[in-house]
Amino acid sequence: MSPTNSQRLSRIGIFYDGNYFRHIGNYYSYVHPKRAKINVGGLHNFIRARVAAEEGTDVKFTQIVDAHYFRGRVKAREAEERDILFSERSFEDVLMYEGITTHYLPMGRDGEKGVDVWLALEAFEMAVYKRFDVLALVAADGDFVPLARKLNTLGTRVMLLSWDFSYTDQNGNLRETRTSQALMGEVTYPLAMADIIDNPQLQHDPAVAGLLYRPDARAAQAPSPAPVAVAAPTAAPPEVGSIQQGRIANLKETYGFILPDAGGPNVFFPFSALPLGDPQRLRDGMRVSFEYTVGDRGPIAPKVWILLNQD
Repeated sequence: MSPTNSQRLSRIGIFYDGNYFRHIGNYYSYVHPKRAKINVGGLHNFIRARVAAEEGTDVKFTQIVDAHYFRGRVKAREAEERDILFSERSFEDVLMYEGITTHYLPMGRDGEKGVDVWLALEAFEMAVYKRFDVLALVAADGDFVPLARKLNTLGTRVMLLSWDFSYTDQNGNLRETRTSQALMGEVTYPLAMADIIDNPQLQHDPAVAGLLYRPDARAAQAPSPAPVAVAAPTAAPPEVGSIQQGRIANLKETYGFILPDAGGPNVFFPFSALPLGDPQRLRDGMRVSFEYTVGDRGPIAPKVWILLNQD
């Protein structure tokens, strides 16, 4: 007995233009009114749900069989000098947990060179050998038009996840991000993600609601043995390398955020920042001390210790 269309497995491959995805993440973290972060796992769940709806199948029959992230990367010494080495490694931990294979090329003086070509070649080769039914492309550049056309010849449907937005930066300059119309015209399922995220009618859709999360969203709901006193923000951020204290504001699978006693934005930390065995003890609202530093994505704690006395 052959499966019905609703029971046919849809194999999904996901390919990220890493520099573009980083740009989108910074927009939601620092510019968008929600001041939220993109949930990579939530994005994958959204893709599965959307493919199921478009392909007319049950979501349990839409499976991500491959995911790849491509980006140019500066040398380790330069990353250390710019104080972004730890933040980049922490984001790689997130990608690794979500089963995303990372691909990097050295970043030259002129920026990224060859990354788009590498992504396109790998995506086409993988589509041939792994027979993707749908290839989800997180990108906006018209350079990917030939890839979309080639995938169409294979019978692989292309789902394009792209964001269009504009804002005025702190210097008064207009910043715009626009998707290539030629690329949108070549794909099977073009998705205007900014419109989807901001659509009030979709806010109660679990797949859409899971696309973003605010690091401090769960802190207000976290039970604590005593009221949490939050100090007023200081006039200046803590000194880099100083030891601070705070409470766990939000926990994910391999990382979390700390609400610092000194005020200011929440501080990101990976579980690898804690001594061996301590990540399993973490709970929302738990008091910790941490080393404070700043990366290109904001405050980061490279070392975290659970305090013995939990008030």
